[in-house]
Amino acid sequence: MTYKEILKDLKNKKYKPIYFLMGEEPYFIDLVTDYLAENVLTEEEKTFNQIVLYGKDTDIPGIINTARRFPMMSSHFVVIVKEAQGLAKIEDLIHYVENPLASTLLVINYKYKKLDKRKKLFKAIEKQGVILDSRRLYDDKIPAWISSYLLARRKKIEPKAAMILTEFLGNDLGKVTNELEKLVLILGEGEETINAKHIEENIGISKDYNNFELNNAMAQKNVLKANRIVKYFESNPRAHPITLSITSIYFFFSKLLNYHFLSDRSRHNVASVLKIDPFFVKDYERAAQNYNPAKTVQVISLLREFDLKSKGFGNVSASDGELLKELVYKIIH
Repeated sequence: MTYKEILKDLKNKKYKPIYFLMGEEPYFIDLVTDYLAENVLTEEEKTFNQIVLYGKDTDIPGIINTARRFPMMSSHFVVIVKEAQGLAKIEDLIHYVENPLASTLLVINYKYKKLDKRKKLFKAIEKQGVILDSRRLYDDKIPAWISSYLLARRKKIEPKAAMILTEFLGNDLGKVTNELEKLVLILGEGEETINAKHIEENIGISKDYNNFELNNAMAQKNVLKANRIVKYFESNPRAHPITLSITSIYFFFSKLLNYHFLSDRSRHNVASVLKIDPFFVKDYERAAQNYNPAKTVQVISLLREFDLKSKGFGNVSASDGELLKELVYKIIH
């Protein structure tokens, strides 16, 4: 089940005896766990009927014994096991899963790992309870996710602002939501839309000097703007590591290469194939005029070369700032 399907059932009070929450993205695991912890029982009921265990401090027999307790003056007993990925002999949980107590909600947080789908335990949990496979979102999915998250808060975000946040924070949804909550709080009365200025003033990400704007400058072959951004990055290399810049430029030009070979270049189709917001289609149209397919392939080769140089291969003394300056010059020229 997806986290949305699980939360929908929980809100309708459709409970299962076992919730096995596994996978690489901790955000969705925490989202479901927090809902269960906060909403199944009343505050009075939680005193005797809700227990949190930690994988490093317990074992499977201890979890089974706890899960077999009956609730006191409540219809449910909630057992939450955090850091369960540290448990030894997780397969032994089968002895409880095959015959779980109907009044218990056993919630297992199995972060950064997954159960083997071929094993008996996986199949038994699937039969008796719920399994969440929490997968990390790819970077190109984050801007849309940000928009969706804010929509639920009755707020909006400009496409450029969503891209700047994604460039800076990556796909760590925990960090992204923390920053979004800050931005929602600082919006003035009557303001509904977060823009790049809000981000610059409250998170400290420059609206003018970032990888998104660097890609834009190169797409337009705006030498002056690109050099200003590179100089800004060079003055603060910790906040703007060259590896992130190279990765960002690579994603842009690899999408541009795909654009060159599209037969249907309608706005909707380009956005769908390149997995971008339709708002940014015009950037690829403009870049395609300045970089033909052969030049685009050359740029991608340059990126691989400078990625190696940034890691010390074939580079004796050039700083990251000098490397980025040379790379941008060779791309634009």
